Amino acid sequence: MRVIEPMLPRLATDFGTSISGAASVITAYGIAGAISTLAYGPLGDRYGKLRVATFSLLAAGLASLACALAQDIGSLAVLRFITALFASSSTALGMAYIGDRVPMAERQPVIARFIAGTITGQSLGPLVGGLFTDLLGWRGTLVFLGMVFVTVFGILLARTRTQWSEEIPRSSAGNPFTVHLRLLTFARVRYVLATAFADTFFFFGAYSFLGPFLTLKFDLSLTLIGLALAGFGVGGVLYTLTVGPLLRALGQRGLVTWGGALCLAFYAVATLTPAWQIAMPCTVGLGFAFFMLHNTIQTKATEMAPQARGAAVSIYSGFWSFGQAMGVAAMGLVIGFVEYTPAIIAFGCGFFLLGLWMRSNLHRLS
Repeated sequence: MRVIEPMLPRLATDFGTSISGAASVITAYGIAGAISTLAYGPLGDRYGKLRVATFSLLAAGLASLACALAQDIGSLAVLRFITALFASSSTALGMAYIGDRVPMAERQPVIARFIAGTITGQSLGPLVGGLFTDLLGWRGTLVFLGMVFVTVFGILLARTRTQWSEEIPRSSAGNPFTVHLRLLTFARVRYVLATAFADTFFFFGAYSFLGPFLTLKFDLSLTLIGLALAGFGVGGVLYTLTVGPLLRALGQRGLVTWGGALCLAFYAVATLTPAWQIAMPCTVGLGFAFFMLHNTIQTKATEMAPQARGAAVSIYSGFWSFGQAMGVAAMGLVIGFVEYTPAIIAFGCGFFLLGLWMRSNLHRLS
């Protein structure tokens, strides 16, 4: 998902377009993720979450290898769109799998530990993207990414195949996709989905342009940009290690309030600092702050429709991905008229206001 962020300046140069134009590759990935997760939940409920995730990652690997053959920014965006159609399965289906196996009272810390894997990928994505683009070019980086997908497919095939038959529901008749329309009739579901959209719209709308901002302001190498952006994952891992004590000390209302406030503060410092070294710990703080909100929404999503958990989590993941895609697209438009610093801080303000709203409205998500 995040390997493209540090590549944006190089893609803009190679294809003769602007940073905003190159960011269409990120938007395409996010939109495809939003669309495809709507299918994965019902498919996982019907055919088994492990089976569906395993084969979708093989297809993602082949699509990522094809990305290396792109001849222009449009074809790269299309190929990344296809990659995301398959790559988005694991997070939604993994969360639903936890929802099937772990009681609600114990679920938020377990989900936090689960997303440590996702966070590791989000940490390595910008670092690999920046380092490998400096060493091998962006085409070589996407080939490497495709090989990672294929390798994980092989591991899952070997380790989970014997469990596939245990996951298939006893009743799988009817059209599995109509469940989404039924889910939207519940007010709780609509509140969770709107919150999920706003969560990633504001955060990733700003964060996806933090790398290009640092490149323009400090003329850093792509490797250093990738290293700085990887701090997001470090902050996320720190959150997973402290989520239990934080929940006991602050509760969910305290988590979302402090998460929003810290996010705004770190965006302000990262964009206003005169020294690029200060931006690095800020990205760690941004990762920590983001997951204070995000993990709370994830937990609510796993219980908003327990009778169709795979479908419910998939539609949640779709709104999450769509929010990210629209946030990046919106920021791309904004920076055509406004400087990076006020634009990023404005999106940080939006995230802070979301945290305040959640503090007063968590009952609507339960």
